[in-house]
Amino acid sequence: METQEQIKETVRQKYSAIALQSKETNETSCCGSGCCTTEVYNIMNDDYTAIQGYVADADLGLGCGLPTQFAKIAKGNVVVDLGSGAGNDCFVARAEAGESGKVIGIDFTPAMIERARANVEKRGYHNVEFRQGDIEKMPVTSNIADVVVSNCVLNLVPNKNEVFKEIYRVLKPGGHFSISDVVLLGKLPEALRKDAEMYAGCVSGAIQKEVYLELIHANGFKNVTIQKEKTIHIPDDILKNYLDAKELASFKAGNTGIYSITVYAEKPAVVKDACCAPGCCN
Repeated sequence: METQEQIKETVRQKYSAIALQSKETNETSCCGSGCCTTEVYNIMNDDYTAIQGYVADADLGLGCGLPTQFAKIAKGNVVVDLGSGAGNDCFVARAEAGESGKVIGIDFTPAMIERARANVEKRGYHNVEFRQGDIEKMPVTSNIADVVVSNCVLNLVPNKNEVFKEIYRVLKPGGHFSISDVVLLGKLPEALRKDAEMYAGCVSGAIQKEVYLELIHANGFKNVTIQKEKTIHIPDDILKNYLDAKELASFKAGNTGIYSITVYAEKPAVVKDACCAPGCCN
């Protein structure tokens, strides 16, 4: 089994290759050296083209939902996008937050940051910026964001609990997040679960839906709501790279489900401090 750092390096290499390609190339050709089928990276993607703020140059076809559609972004909001890629969700968030708002995209792949910055400079947007960093330790101060969004990125992070802790830290009291991600019902075949390539493709990095939601609750979030859910179908031509005929038949006949969910949750407006002494708290 790959270590967390090895998985991160695989993700970094694969998404660095993807950053250098167009959406059309990602949808029709190999994702880089080693030659995987890139279909695993974009089979979950939703259509952004009719959404206000959409920038075609920033759309690499890598998401599994439309979190900004559900994120309740208001004019003047500060929005943080986790795993911002070439900037797709950031530009949509900017359209929602307006000129008085601010959008910060975070991505740990240098090639993605470079492409996103080129996109923002080309359009002269002064209230969108991109910072290179790990979303397990975000390069932003505490209590800064009104809204956090993310699109099919937590699957790429081995320690998802740390990400939710960081989301809680950077949100203002009363702030909220809307995150699209991939979760499981049932157990993936071992060959899929252990393969780092499939991890980078957002499949084997998925955890059980119940565990995912428990992590959100455990980190202090309230009003946790599933805003959208859809089934993800992995094509046979991808599965055949990892499973033999018997394993493939068993997987398709089994009760394992792969789903994209968009989850909304809020940081409490008032965070209660621990009582300092008997009788000191109301």
